[in-house]
Amino acid sequence: MQKILILSDTHSFLDKRLEPHLDWCDQIWHGGDWGSVAVSDTLVALKPVQGVYGNIDDATLRQIYPKINHFTCEEVHIGMTHIAGAPSKYKPDALECFTERIPDIFVCGHSHILQVKRDLKKGNMLFINPGAAGQHGFHEVQTAIRLKIEGKRIFDLAVIEMPRSSKH
Repeated sequence: MQKILILSDTHSFLDKRLEPHLDWCDQIWHGGDWGSVAVSDTLVALKPVQGVYGNIDDATLRQIYPKINHFTCEEVHIGMTHIAGAPSKYKPDALECFTERIPDIFVCGHSHILQVKRDLKKGNMLFINPGAAGQHGFHEVQTAIRLKIEGKRIFDLAVIEMPRSSKH
């Protein structure tokens, strides 16, 4: 069994309120807009990381992470890109990701809007946009996702909410 923490749109800010979740997880998945190599370095020093670069990420982060990432966790196939749209209207990078393979879980970021939804038109694929874990943007609550994977089973999905009013 693997315990996963899914982040996106940290924008150079790693909230201290994520520390118990970082301790809890076995892997970290990041949907892009890291904002700084320091955030990547901090996470990589803690746990194995899978990620993609986002539209604000510099050349260094674009050398570390791809635009589209396909990988496997247990028996679950994951596809990831930063700018994906949503199940009702996917953007070109998501469509490019799907040409290689329709994943069991699709992770993206960019919109700063938390959304978890099954896409029945894509073989019941689990669409996950964890929202924004950083403080830059219009969102009022910083969010992330945690879940567990065992074999083909995806379970215990939970939303982490961190109100932006507190300074951390």
